[in-house]
Amino acid sequence: MRKTVLITGASSGIGKASALKFHTAGWQVVATMRKPEEADWAPSGAGFMAARLDVTDTGSIRGAIDGALNRFGRLDAVVNNAGYGLVGPFEASTPEQVERQFQTNVFGLMNVCREVIPHMRDRRGGTIINVASMGGRITFPLYSVYHATKWAVEGFTESLHYELEPFGVRVKIIEPGPIRTDFYDRSMDLMSKPGLTSYDGYVEKTMPNMQKAGYTAPGPELVAQAIYRAATDNSARMRYSPNSASILALRRVLPERAFYSIVRKAVAR
Repeated sequence: MRKTVLITGASSGIGKASALKFHTAGWQVVATMRKPEEADWAPSGAGFMAARLDVTDTGSIRGAIDGALNRFGRLDAVVNNAGYGLVGPFEASTPEQVERQFQTNVFGLMNVCREVIPHMRDRRGGTIINVASMGGRITFPLYSVYHATKWAVEGFTESLHYELEPFGVRVKIIEPGPIRTDFYDRSMDLMSKPGLTSYDGYVEKTMPNMQKAGYTAPGPELVAQAIYRAATDNSARMRYSPNSASILALRRVLPERAFYSIVRKAVAR
């Protein structure tokens, strides 16, 4: 029997690349996004379904999952990929911006998990794959709120994997480094506050260096391969770190002061 995967945030970037990867590998794919009518790249055929899902709208989550189960009968893997980056000095943020960041990156991911867990628990099988970031284990300036969400995803996922293990449900985390997607353009929300100019020099110095890392990074297909591997390796491995293993290893072995010095030099050179 062909396996089925549901992917959130599949309109572009990592989500789109993952949908195409699973489809090419013979899986039945439910590629979800807020505007599925714009998915003109979607393959034709009975094994691919584009569905509306907004992770901040519980009704749309239930609708997409019900539609997937009605069409394909099962969900073998769910990839929580939807998210975006809120960037800038924290002092410039508004409560509404911070809330929206958490609603999408954390609470939305939790909402999808809450709705899909009963199906997998009853089937006593399946894999939940949460796309975090190397930014869920290390930090850079101007990404404080984004980092807060990804650290939350790391903690949530690690705890959840204990709870679901007795039911045969695997829970995995993907921790990409910089990836060349619209994260650095269309999907980025910049924080600014009228009259707040104290950070301007620092932002002008550091932001181009961090943006350059994204523009020169590997494409989303690299992460799609890691996601597919997480869905198919049937192991107890929880973390997958495409293009971030080296810097995460440095964070583990170096004294904090030394690691922070490396970050400062990299972003403010």
